[in-house]
Amino acid sequence: MGVAAQQWIAPAWGPPELWRLDDTTAPDPGPGEVTIRVRAAGMNPADRKHVAAPRPGIALPVPIGYEVSGEIVALGADTRIGSGEARVGDEVIAFRVQGGYATALTAPAEKAFRKPAPLSHAEAANLLLAGTTAAEMLHRVRAEAGETILLHGASGAVGVMVLQLAALRGVTVIGTASEAGAERVRRFGGLPVAYGDGLAQRVRALGLPIHAALDAVGTDEAVDVSLGLVGDRRRIVTIAAPGRAAEHGFLSIAGSQPASAVFRDGIRGELVRLADEGLLVVPLARTYPLAEAVEATRFLAEEHPGGKLALIP
Repeated sequence: MGVAAQQWIAPAWGPPELWRLDDTTAPDPGPGEVTIRVRAAGMNPADRKHVAAPRPGIALPVPIGYEVSGEIVALGADTRIGSGEARVGDEVIAFRVQGGYATALTAPAEKAFRKPAPLSHAEAANLLLAGTTAAEMLHRVRAEAGETILLHGASGAVGVMVLQLAALRGVTVIGTASEAGAERVRRFGGLPVAYGDGLAQRVRALGLPIHAALDAVGTDEAVDVSLGLVGDRRRIVTIAAPGRAAEHGFLSIAGSQPASAVFRDGIRGELVRLADEGLLVVPLARTYPLAEAVEATRFLAEEHPGGKLALIP
């Protein structure tokens, strides 16, 4: 019979204003699947970007949303979730799912993990996309204890995750931010510097050697300063400027790349463990009702939320 649900879909390629909230049914889970009652859906820029224009191998309509937090309402026969044994009623998070902007969904069970107890559903729903991206950035530039890295966009969602993970490794982070975001960078252990004209000089004035650079904003300034301060281009990585990376021979990563997908899937359990131990937090800016997904997506794209957003069914 499945579970009656509502789910946001993109019936056509284009802006969120074209999206539609449909009545649907989350099907009964088969072996290796789990049905989750969604208590919060995490929001990410990719939710909008990935349905803005046609993509090879993706057919319309496209269910929106990649990560959720909720509880198990049905579990396939002889099925374990990504973190191990589970049963109906357990609170879980799920990442790299399709159709997370929903009241319920059925997904591969290996994508679900026990929800970290210290996090609310709205926080937990935003843990893994930003967290796995940040972890891969640090991994790709081989950041080690005692080193200093330059992080562009340090007060954003990925940036805050980088700050926390770097601190746990003993890595010093110089983070670019606006005046409003500087305190957030300090809160999570970074050394804030203002972006804009003279950025390279302000970074040099701190007197620390820059071993690697991480770009989470994609501006020409971020790329140019990184190239000017880091001699080894294998230790520069971007998630937002693939064209510049190809042009100048440094790293560009994305969850759609096979190597990135393998790493991010492999690090999920570690991030859940850190959050469960209170060592990784998710700053939350605000929540929206599920029905206001279009307005929330517009706010995410046009404003500076100062933390993550979540949709609440």
